[in-house]
Amino acid sequence: MVIDMNYWSKVLKKIVILLFSILGVYLAFKLVIFYMPFLIAFIISLLIEPIIRFSMKKLKLKRKTSTILVFIIVLSILIGFLAWGIFSLISESSNLLNSLNIYMEKISNKFQEIVSGIDLSKIHVPDEIINTLKSSGDDILGTLGNWIKNVLTNLLNVITSLPAIGIYTVICIIALYFMCIDKIYMIDQLEHHFPETWVRKFTKHIKNIIKSLGCYLKAEAILVLVSFVISLIGLYIFKLVGLNVPFPLMAALGIGFVDALPIFGSATVMIPWAIICACDGDLTLGISIIVLLVIMSIVRQFLEPRVVSKQLGIHPIFTLIAMYTGFKFIGVIGMLIGPIVLIILKNIFSTMIDKGVAKSIFEREI
Repeated sequence: MVIDMNYWSKVLKKIVILLFSILGVYLAFKLVIFYMPFLIAFIISLLIEPIIRFSMKKLKLKRKTSTILVFIIVLSILIGFLAWGIFSLISESSNLLNSLNIYMEKISNKFQEIVSGIDLSKIHVPDEIINTLKSSGDDILGTLGNWIKNVLTNLLNVITSLPAIGIYTVICIIALYFMCIDKIYMIDQLEHHFPETWVRKFTKHIKNIIKSLGCYLKAEAILVLVSFVISLIGLYIFKLVGLNVPFPLMAALGIGFVDALPIFGSATVMIPWAIICACDGDLTLGISIIVLLVIMSIVRQFLEPRVVSKQLGIHPIFTLIAMYTGFKFIGVIGMLIGPIVLIILKNIFSTMIDKGVAKSIFEREI
């Protein structure tokens, strides 16, 4: 039997390229996390670039003057919201942490009441199974309570680590200033230090990724921000009129996070919340939450066709697998990062995926 070394060398080359590309994307995300202040500065610079250009055109200003003007305005707004958010999060997290045992005890008592109220005598369920069900429910609630407690404790530790936050904030502000004011110079330097073929290929891939991923992420960010703002305003109104909403900011952040997940949505949090409130006797709050959800859904349905240009063409099951993989690797944040990695890999290997991954690797060329 003659082994076709030319064929197998091509197969091996394709497999190596595939593995190195996946490894490259993984390392890229590690670097992104490591250089997070610069990434935040880069994203903000992209968002305010149209404002800088608009002020240059309308006010007849030079780029440096326009950048400084916009930079000061944006920075003042960001610092104001950041200060309010930090103080509110510290207050709400501390209160929730102190009251967590009370809430978990209420949920446990409600669960025990529901199980005890079910008439299982007609189906002859043994008492051992009923007791096991009750104890399992208590174990689940205990685990959930410990998880929430750890999350809140870590959140408070991060927020209250003022020196680290101060350093990150200062670096982010300085990086944002230079990215805005010297954008053209920085692009020229990148082109100067890399080979021309690298720049062409890199630019091509970046343009494709921005086209398929950037526009989608921008649209989703707008939709999630709108959902967060509407829920935040609505929940604060509920609190002001005397409804039982003790932690509006944290609740709005939770709704915004779930709304950012590709398959899930704000309804997966708000509908159970409304049902629990209604079952607990607070029908007014339950109806109010449903009304708020309806308002958010109407606004989202109105905005979505205008800001989302096209679908990504990824089946929900693969998105769910990516979310689960991200969760297993880096925790809750991985549920957001997993689908992004999937979209990037789909873009890089679009030709191979269209043809069939195994087919494109192992099929003999005619």
